[in-house]
Amino acid sequence: KVTELVLDNCRSSNGEIEGLNDSFKELEFLSMANVELTSLAKLPTLSKLRKLELSDNIISGGLEVLAERCPNLTYLNLSGNKIKDLGTVEALQNLKNLKSLDLFNCEITNLEDYRDSIFELLQQITYLDGFDQEDNEAPDSEDDDDEGN
Repeated sequence: KVTELVLDNCRSSNGEIEGLNDSFKELEFLSMANVELTSLAKLPTLSKLRKLELSDNIISGGLEVLAERCPNLTYLNLSGNKIKDLGTVEALQNLKNLKSLDLFNCEITNLEDYRDSIFELLQQITYLDGFDQEDNEAPDSEDDDDEGN
């Protein structure tokens, strides 16, 4: 029963994930950093997935796939991708359990009021690029605290 899968630095073919399919139903953590991913269209349904690392890829959109196939994501790292505008990120609104989002080194971070805009758009998230709205750093602990929103 595989619950963690790290595919960092594997070359993807046509910007898709080879060999990753619906048989990985138990996955809770998936890392695909630096695999030249351009799209998440071929992402399988991973209903138990909680953490997804997609840093340093070429993803520019199509994020709505995540809410459909990984509805329980709590942590998403998209740093170093080609995400430019708020409309792209809006697709993450349906990830109701998302607590932490990383967009470091994406063009979107150059937008004026970037942080305020994202927190407004994604009311469910607590941490953006490792800091909450009051600029407190995210704890490293895996504890889920029961703070009400």
